[in-house]
Amino acid sequence: MRSAFGQEFAVPDGYLNTASIGVPPRDAGEAVAAAVAGWRAGAGRPGEFDEPVALARAAFADLVGVGADRVVSGPSASALVGLVAAAVPDGARVLVARGEFTSVTWPFAAQAARGVTVTEADLSEVGERAAEFDLVAVSVVQSADGRVVDLGALRAARDAGTRVVLDATQSVGWLDADLAWADAVVAAGYKWLLSPRGVAWMAVRPELPTAPLAAGWYAGADRWSSIYGLPMTLAEDARALDTSPAWYCQAGAAVALPWLARLDRTAVRAHCVGLADSFRAGLGMEPAGSAIVAVHREGAGERLAAAGVVSAARAGAARLSFHLYNTDVDVARALEALA
Repeated sequence: MRSAFGQEFAVPDGYLNTASIGVPPRDAGEAVAAAVAGWRAGAGRPGEFDEPVALARAAFADLVGVGADRVVSGPSASALVGLVAAAVPDGARVLVARGEFTSVTWPFAAQAARGVTVTEADLSEVGERAAEFDLVAVSVVQSADGRVVDLGALRAARDAGTRVVLDATQSVGWLDADLAWADAVVAAGYKWLLSPRGVAWMAVRPELPTAPLAAGWYAGADRWSSIYGLPMTLAEDARALDTSPAWYCQAGAAVALPWLARLDRTAVRAHCVGLADSFRAGLGMEPAGSAIVAVHREGAGERLAAAGVVSAARAGAARLSFHLYNTDVDVARALEALA
């Protein structure tokens, strides 16, 4: 058991795969186990999960820097991005990063029948080219290699009239950055937010067009009076885009996200990036200001696995990611494996 930032984690030495699956703090795991135990015993009641949903929503709002009334709760990043993609005007021009995670790009590509076009550009060019397009959709931190987008350039483009949709799945939870200015900020919970798979959130500006494609009872103005019949009466804030929650996943998120939101974000970033840059230095690489490192060496993944280091194979490289529960022990093990 490891202790980190006031929580305990049952994470083994060499686990450097948070960018794929985050390991929950003990309290979050126990909350999920208790919820499942209640389900098995027939003790769970639907209304009991309203509070966990609200707690997770409010904590995500804190992490992004917006009010909870601007946060949508859903099952995955692509499902939430799809609510934006379905509402862009016919013929809209969308800019994405080349090699971007498909949960960001495919919801817009799926609108091709309406004349929506999606153009790829190198990540380094996205900010400078953003003003040429109606909307930019891009990850704050690239999943494949940890590169960080130029947020300043994107913010300037938004001020000039370009809509900006940010996927913060690989950044929120470790990167201390102001994202509240964006039109939409989406993140799945099962990586750096240390929650079960099946929960995601999106902060939206009220003026951003969206489509409540999956409108159901949980999106109602009074959800417990919205179970049957018409007319449809949606909530007046971002809850109008909610889908019915995955209860047991939300039970874990309601513990993990509030804890993360209370941490000193400067200290969190320094810890995660410090470990990653220490690892990079050991390989003769320059610091990159990211908690994700891609190693382009023949056989790197196999050598890491043989040494008990858990990483991921992405875009032809071994991808390692450093979070709160990682230490210098993990850095040393990975460097020894690659020596």
